[in-house]
Amino acid sequence: MRAMYLENIGPPEALKMGELPDPIAKSGEIVIDIHAASVNGADWKVRTGKIPLIKTFPHVLGRDFSGIVSGIGADVNDFQIGDEVFGVCDVGQEGTYCERIAMKANLCARKPQDVSHTTACALALAGLTAIVSLEESLKVQNGEKILIQGGAGGVGSFAIQLAKYLGAYVIATTSAKNVSYVKELGADEVIDYTKQDFREVVRDCDAVFETVGGEVATRSFDVLKTGGRAAFIASGKTAPVSPSSDYTSLRPNVLRTRGSLERILQLWQAKIISPPFVTLFPLEQAVEAQKISESQRLKGKLVLQICVDKKS
Repeated sequence: MRAMYLENIGPPEALKMGELPDPIAKSGEIVIDIHAASVNGADWKVRTGKIPLIKTFPHVLGRDFSGIVSGIGADVNDFQIGDEVFGVCDVGQEGTYCERIAMKANLCARKPQDVSHTTACALALAGLTAIVSLEESLKVQNGEKILIQGGAGGVGSFAIQLAKYLGAYVIATTSAKNVSYVKELGADEVIDYTKQDFREVVRDCDAVFETVGGEVATRSFDVLKTGGRAAFIASGKTAPVSPSSDYTSLRPNVLRTRGSLERILQLWQAKIISPPFVTLFPLEQAVEAQKISESQRLKGKLVLQICVDKKS
């Protein structure tokens, strides 16, 4: 199969196009011909070693996908060859920058016919992360005020819409070029971080959802009210230490389940969530997609088109 893979830790150019062996489904697994795969923020962190996940080379990056079942292992009774599915790799597993992947069947969900492969994979890990963070970790309630850092990204754009559905007053940060996009997503207030320090204009938040990392993460505590909580997904495996016992610092545990994927579809089909803006790249241009992702200056989702057909 064709694949973009790493033979060593390094810059985006460390990704190489080549041939790797086709995966074989073990018991409880299915093989999926991948039609679309997301480029997520975690990918460049794995590539550079910032997330020490790689154990052997060659290593294929990528965590979510949409495609068609082409192989079925023993003890799999809920899928057939030709079924359209989407999903997110299990914790610790990667490998979607390629034509095929073997996945645990119970971590995959059926893709409806009216959802393209591009849309399905764009919603998968981003939606899963936002749902777990807002509904399970932060437990956002009707009438609360939440600050979402990085509102134009894939996770942030989903989170804005979900927070509004939950009844929250939503403030989001983004760059100047994406202010209109974030407003269209439903944010009540949008802060252009290139012109304003969010700490000067935001205060007394019940919750913060932080998707950027670095200094933005540690500064986010400054806008919380007493008893407020903040959830962090870009600061490593553990949340930053809270500067005060007045605040709760959380690291969402984004477990993969079929039920969570079906929850994403329910929100989409109910028109509560609209798909993010998507920029498409052929698999061969994964290096360019990685450069954009690492810059953290993106709008919506970056998606690799792998097996292209009219449903992609």
